[in-house]
Amino acid sequence: MIFETHAHYSDKQFDPDREELLLSMSGQNVGAIIEIGVGKAECEAALEMIKKYPFVYAALGFHPDNVGELNEEVFAWLKEKARTEEKAVAIGEIGLDYHWDVEPREVQKKWFIRQLDLARELNLPVSIHSRDAAQDTLDIVREYGQGLSGSLHCFSYSPEIAQEYIKLGYHIGVGGVVTFKNGRKLKETVAQIPIERILLETDCPYLAPVPYRGKRNHSGYIAYVAAEIAAIKGLTKEEVIRITEENARKVFHL
Repeated sequence: MIFETHAHYSDKQFDPDREELLLSMSGQNVGAIIEIGVGKAECEAALEMIKKYPFVYAALGFHPDNVGELNEEVFAWLKEKARTEEKAVAIGEIGLDYHWDVEPREVQKKWFIRQLDLARELNLPVSIHSRDAAQDTLDIVREYGQGLSGSLHCFSYSPEIAQEYIKLGYHIGVGGVVTFKNGRKLKETVAQIPIERILLETDCPYLAPVPYRGKRNHSGYIAYVAAEIAAIKGLTKEEVIRITEENARKVFHL
């Protein structure tokens, strides 16, 4: 079944039908979902979700846009929850975002490194966000993320940069952008990297694949992503779903 490695069901766009939608997932061939924290409120929502739905797991972390929420007290809370919650399977979404520059870049770097160190301490994988920050992200992962595993979520850089992350032991998160006409760079990346290094994701409610581009995204639409990857790689959709599920279970120790 489909393993969705990056979702945001705590988003208010799901308020009208969250439970109905999540309960429909098994009927849409979705067997596991990782709900991603981006700040304290979203981490708390993820912790509630994993208690309610057996197939949902949590990644706990602070997105670069939200690191202004972090201080030593909040970081201690994050560490305790990530350490004690059995279904907290990753530290994320962490990283750098130089597109919006919501927080100063040095502050982003500081908390990215601290959260990588936390992942190492707790022996957890990471979900990494990187936008318009290719070199700094790679430099930090090379220095502070050696020996860790995880996903370069919503990968948007070149095939060459993807190969650098693969050499470091990381996987590449592929979502709806691979179905877009202007998704050429991601299509090239998918063509050049091993299927064993690809993880399926949505980033829902954002980045819905064709034919739903511009609409609210959800995990059931990953089938369209799998079909596009299959076409690029010369595989069947079923093979892509099976292999990427195996990849995800290995990365997230499930």
